[in-house]
Amino acid sequence: MTEFNKSAGDHNQDEDSRVRKVYDHMEIVEKSRQALLSRRRFSVRHQIYIAYALVFLFALGVAAALITNIYQIKSQLQFLEFVNEFASEIQQARRYEKNFFLYGTNLDDALENIHLAKTIFVQNADQFAAILGQKQQQTFLARISAYEDLLDRLKQIQGRKPQLFKNTKLLSKIEDDLRKYGKEMIDSAQGLIKKEKDSLSRTLDRSRDIHIVSLVVLLIFLAVHAYLLVARIYSTLKRFSGYAQRIAAGDITPIIPKRRFRDEFTELAIAINEMIKEMDAREAALIQSHKMRAVGTLTAGVAHELNNPLNNIMLTIHMLMEDYKELSEQERFEMMNDIANETGRAKNIIANLLDFARESATTIETFDLRKLLEDTISLVRKQVSLSGIRIELQVAENLPSIHGDRQKLQQVFLNLILNAVDASEKGGKVQVMALPADKPNHVAIKIIDYGKGIPKHILSSIFDPFFTTKPKGKGTGLGLSVSQGIVAKHGGQIEVTSEEGSGSTFTVVLPVTTFPKEIPLI
Repeated sequence: MTEFNKSAGDHNQDEDSRVRKVYDHMEIVEKSRQALLSRRRFSVRHQIYIAYALVFLFALGVAAALITNIYQIKSQLQFLEFVNEFASEIQQARRYEKNFFLYGTNLDDALENIHLAKTIFVQNADQFAAILGQKQQQTFLARISAYEDLLDRLKQIQGRKPQLFKNTKLLSKIEDDLRKYGKEMIDSAQGLIKKEKDSLSRTLDRSRDIHIVSLVVLLIFLAVHAYLLVARIYSTLKRFSGYAQRIAAGDITPIIPKRRFRDEFTELAIAINEMIKEMDAREAALIQSHKMRAVGTLTAGVAHELNNPLNNIMLTIHMLMEDYKELSEQERFEMMNDIANETGRAKNIIANLLDFARESATTIETFDLRKLLEDTISLVRKQVSLSGIRIELQVAENLPSIHGDRQKLQQVFLNLILNAVDASEKGGKVQVMALPADKPNHVAIKIIDYGKGIPKHILSSIFDPFFTTKPKGKGTGLGLSVSQGIVAKHGGQIEVTSEEGSGSTFTVVLPVTTFPKEIPLI
């Protein structure tokens, strides 16, 4: 009992250590949550809003530039129309001027055209000044006025002093001046038209360039933003996919910050961490519950199993003490033998409990499954023969070797075979079969009996500690629990199928040895 208590104490210490680790892990999760929330927020929604705001401001700037350009084109077209009209009036005045000197007619028409040209120039003086400059604009106006004055002088000479027309020298002088000023005005007007057309062409080119450049810039910006947005979402989803795979694999390390800012995925990370935290809390509660349940089960099992032999020992000793003198030597010997048997029974109970509660040394080796099953059957051959039950062994050809603890696996098969024998009726048979399992790289060892079978309502409980269907005093209920633990340590499992009235089949599935390297079982 001292060794059992020591093992139970060690088990409790391990459980306490696991609980402490769980609570430490919960603290790490809480720190991860605070670290996730402490970062500056920059969500995907903010990124989209900022991108659309930049696009809107860019489009607004482009629209403003285009509107300004359109107004400038409109102003230039209007001015070009004024200049064309101005040049047309001057050219018309020049034609009438020539008619006057050739035929003596159209002087009034020339005066009217030059007056209209001057009016146009004066009304648009600011625009002319903006194009020509203030000084050149004044010079232009002076030429128009000089040309108009010369025509007025000819008009006066024609009306008041017609005799002066005989003065060819005077007329020649006026004609030369008119031609001079008229030519300068025409040249200036044509130069102004050309200059304004060039300016209008540049404005139109600028409008075209604004459209092209703005479209290219906008497309590049949208492409870059789409790439960054998709990359951000995709990379984050990829990281969370990795988190999910890691958690599914059993690594429940909390998610820690990977970026300098937090976004919508931060809430998802916090939710996952909270899930991990809840898992830790439930695991801690489950460990504590299982620990208390195990302690209660073991305590109840020990009390129940040891009570019978101890009661028998106590009753036998009291009888021996009270009737010692009246008892014969044979009766005393029988009573002492009963005490020894009950003591051995108690010792066996303690040994089984120790096998269940503690880890024992494991010896790993590669062995032949057929030889192991033959040796196991030979151990129980005599006991089975007394029951009139025969054991049939069937092993498939070329069955691969098994890697593990030969003695412990023999203990498993021995326990299953004895259970099958106990469940069989006298004269029946038990089949032991070894063959490839349905699961790749595994073998299956089937122990089949044709007894009463196991009721469905207790089939799920047969591997529980201290659960037994055997009569009182014939079993501790630990054999299947211990066997299941041994097989699990070897990377296998025990499966059971049973039908009332037809018998049961226990199947031990073990992995195949693919290399001779020794691996410690934990």
